[in-house]
Amino acid sequence: MSVDTATEPERVWMGRAIELATTSVAAGGGPFGALIVRDGEIVATGANRVTTDLDPTAHAEVTAIRNACRELGEFSLPGCVLITSCEPCPMCLSSALWARVDRILYAADRADAAAAGFDDRAFHEALRDPAKLPVPVERVSTPDRNNAFDAWLAKEDRIDY
Repeated sequence: MSVDTATEPERVWMGRAIELATTSVAAGGGPFGALIVRDGEIVATGANRVTTDLDPTAHAEVTAIRNACRELGEFSLPGCVLITSCEPCPMCLSSALWARVDRILYAADRADAAAAGFDDRAFHEALRDPAKLPVPVERVSTPDRNNAFDAWLAKEDRIDY
């Protein structure tokens, strides 16, 4: 996506992400690893746990984000860098954006992942053109559709994000 401007510490951290991915394979997980770095220190790591946890959202990046948020006691990660062994899939990219990380670095790309049997091109395409979604997504119109939003807006002690 951009020119490689990684620093030497970032290259070391990338090596750690790749090591996590490789170790994950030996432990029965998928070949993906990630870590969150803040102020030059690794805050948390994550490996793909989809098959081991029976959780389709347990991608390495999401796991690292969850672990970092717990470690820091925050639900947002400004000032952090996500370093991942492979280009984030749409879910992981969205999770990183929601987490408000400052930067994302990856090694292998989506073509490398597809060659290994992890082809998420359909999801990337669907985000460009919702008509290409692999499942129907339909709105159900109900008069109470905004009840939860109304309750949220009325809650005086809410924590905005």
